[in-house]
Formats: sequence, structure tokens, C-alpha cells
Amino acid sequence: METIGESLGAGLKPGDAHYRAYVGPPEDYDLIAAMTFNLLTTLGLRQHHSVLDIGCGSLRIGRLLIPYLNRGKYFGVEPNEWLVEEGIKRELGGALLEIKRPTFFFSDSPETLAQAKISFDFALAQSIFSHCGLDLIKNWLSAISRSLLEDGALVATFLPGEEDAPIRGWVYPECVNYRPTTIRQSAVEAGLRFELLDWKHRRQAWALFAAPNFDTDWFQKKPLTWNTMLDRVISKK
Repeated sequence: METIGESLGAGLKPGDAHYRAYVGPPEDYDLIAAMTFNLLTTLGLRQHHSVLDIGCGSLRIGRLLIPYLNRGKYFGVEPNEWLVEEGIKRELGGALLEIKRPTFFFSDSPETLAQAKISFDFALAQSIFSHCGLDLIKNWLSAISRSLLEDGALVATFLPGEEDAPIRGWVYPECVNYRPTTIRQSAVEAGLRFELLDWKHRRQAWALFAAPNFDTDWFQKKPLTWNTMLDRVISKK
């Protein structure tokens, strides 16, 4: 017999030992996945691109990205192996895993990216910087910057605030705030262009951390919507 909201974690708190609840509010599991997938594709993600999912957890977004991307193009970093195993078992399935062949790194260290020696078109850090000390944010930005292609980009969320959290390391499930100017400076130090994105989130703010050749001109004076992206694609044909 199914329990805990038909095994979807309904009623549990963020951080509870359930594969959906551990990564955030269970009731938002589908919403966060949808908004993230839509943002990536609106920014230009296509099936042939390679994607790095920092803190991929129980594959909240991975369950949409892995089927969409070509074989071997999804890479997830996650220190909690049990979360990935539960995501595969309950959300993805072994058959799709065999077809798409995603790669997982079970680590919490930014140095994992250097050791992997892989370049990415897009990187994602949804609800990661909202639980990190500034020291860890800077380490991840530096590592991601070195792993992005020249026309690649990281999209990430953080919690804007009037002061910077005076903590270090990883503090989940506690949340921390940072001034946008602080995050911008950290991006510049890592060689990335920073831009706040007009993309709705229930609690946080989306930001773009772009490599030098990532094109943002097409939405600078237009809404960042799929309509704007499609107009851009059609105009190039």
C-alpha cells in the first residue's frame, strides 16, 4: 500500500528523508522541474547540447533533461547517491537510463569538474547557492567557468537580500541571502557575465552566469520568453 501521499512525499518538510522532500518542498517538485526546463530551452538548450546539473538530487529536473538530451549529454553532480538511485527507480526508470547513458559524479567538491575534464554548453544550479557560504559559491563559479564552453552559460538561483550571509560551507536545509552586487562580483572574479533574469520562481531569483561568447543580445530589449526565442530561431532560417 502506498503511503506518504502515494509515495510523493506530500506533507513532508524540505530536508526530510524522502527522495522528493529531501530536495525541497514536495508539492513544488513538478513546478520547479517545469520552470527550469522551460528556462533552459528558452535560453537556447537543444538536444545536442551537454548539460551539467549541480546538485542533481533525485533527478527533479534530470527526469526531464535526460529523455530530451542526446545519449551521453547529461551530467549530474550529487553527494547523496541514494537520492539519484531513488530518482532513477521512481522517476526515470532503468530502461531510459540504458538508452540515454547519463553520467553521475557522487561528490560535493567543485574539483570534481576539473578531474572530469569535460566541457559543457549549459550548467544548472537550482537552489544550490541559496544554501552555500560565499566561499563555496566562489569555488563552484570558478570550477564551472573553467568547464563551460566559450559560448556556454550557467543558470542558477539565489536568495537576494540586503546583507550577505556571514557563513561558510554548505548549510542545507537552512537558507541564506546575498546582495545581487555580491553575486555579480563573484561572477566577474570567475570570468563570467552576470545578469538577473526575469523568470518567475516561487522563492528565489534566477540569474545567468554567461561565458564570454554566450549571446544575450536577442532578449536585452524584449521579454525572455519562448516566443522571443522562437522568433530568433525563425529569423536565422
